[in-house]
Amino acid sequence: MRIAIYFIQICNMLKRKKIIVYFIAASIVFSNCNSGTKVVVEKVKKPLNIILMIGDGMGLAQISAAIVVNGGLNIEFFKDIGFVKTSSSDDYITDSAAGATAYSTGVKTYNGAIGVGPDTMSLQTIIELAEANKLATGLISTCSITHATPASFYAHQKNREMHQEIANDIYGKGIDFIAGTGKPYFDMEKLQLDNYKIHSNSNDSVFDLNKKHFWFYNDSIHPPKYDLRGDWLNYSTSKSLQYLSEKENGFFLMVEGSQIDWGGHDNNINYTVKELIDFDKAVKTALDFAIKDGNTLLIITADHETGGLALDGGNLKNKEIVSSFSSQHHTGVMVPIFSYGPGSENFKGVMENTDVYYKMKALLKLD
Repeated sequence: MRIAIYFIQICNMLKRKKIIVYFIAASIVFSNCNSGTKVVVEKVKKPLNIILMIGDGMGLAQISAAIVVNGGLNIEFFKDIGFVKTSSSDDYITDSAAGATAYSTGVKTYNGAIGVGPDTMSLQTIIELAEANKLATGLISTCSITHATPASFYAHQKNREMHQEIANDIYGKGIDFIAGTGKPYFDMEKLQLDNYKIHSNSNDSVFDLNKKHFWFYNDSIHPPKYDLRGDWLNYSTSKSLQYLSEKENGFFLMVEGSQIDWGGHDNNINYTVKELIDFDKAVKTALDFAIKDGNTLLIITADHETGGLALDGGNLKNKEIVSSFSSQHHTGVMVPIFSYGPGSENFKGVMENTDVYYKMKALLKLD
């Protein structure tokens, strides 16, 4: 602001002397001094909220297949697009634990690591950092909250298979809204002592702002596939945004479409596409919120590609594809990243998965 006032004073002085001066700078845009308009200083608007959505195993081929079968996706709306390198610290092919830990901590670590570095020492996650800065936080997943991707945002364990230990890391945390499965791993009394209201109804809709909320889709470790699960991911995303947006200091929310990955591991294109279309419905809900809110950065990406999916043919009119898989595991190809909202221009181009963390941290001004 001082710079702007300074240059206005110069313009007025030059105006009195009837001298025309053109000043060009990369970061500052000036209006005509004689117009009486204010000097405009270009600054990147920073978001109050960030929604990070991870389509587990979602590569370009998976997105392309879903576009054909569904006749389009909401992901196509995004104009700021980049690519993310996915390798872990110990392997060209990452797993979900290392991939999610890179997003949550900004550190590349070994496959299987949950919120810890290559030395197995705990790393502060972006959710923990957001909590320390008084932001509200949320986690949603179409799998157990103890699974690799959601776990990497709150837990610190050396092996992703340590589900009970990962669940124990939730107690004492300040995460405001959690939705997923894995109920057998959690102690309901401890959660209630942490001020959580426990929801066990898949269509629950009452979320008291004075409580934190843990919404279990069912009483099992895993939820069913989309055909039986219905619109729960989209619905829980909508309810979380209604709840978190009422908080005063902004929020960070991570939403995972977990079972896109499972369809890839099964080499089942129908499973993969249905889960991705389901994820895209939640994308629309988040995008509608971000557009209306104006202060929310929405980021859509993946931790890795799964299955080495190839699209060998298709029929656009009939919404059909011919596909093949080259693997039942993850691959090392880059994954896309889409963004919308304040700061979205920072996510264009090619970047490391760890860069996503540092960009989010800087945009939210997290110390």
